[in-house]
Amino acid sequence: MALTRDFKETIQARVRRDPAFRKELLREGVESLLEGDVETGKTILRDYINATVGFSELAEITHHSPKSLMRMLGPSGNPQARNLFEIVQYLQRKEKVRFKVLAATAR
Repeated sequence: MALTRDFKETIQARVRRDPAFRKELLREGVESLLEGDVETGKTILRDYINATVGFSELAEITHHSPKSLMRMLGPSGNPQARNLFEIVQYLQRKEKVRFKVLAATAR
């Protein structure tokens, strides 16, 4: 199911006004990637980027074109791990958070 414009605008507005929500959205995107749900992780990161730094700023930092970054995180994008980690590293720095991976027993 495609997201409606109103839904995306609502998420973007909340990201801009609620720092806790913004950090949790970024965490959810990274966690989705680590759990192997790459499609969800890319979608969440794309929404996060659109609502915060924007693809133009991210392009300057990563030395990839904004269009290339959008394709990487798009539905048919297949980004290399190096590119994903570079993006996540910058977003963590910008958000002033640092995620840690902890081992847990599988259920």
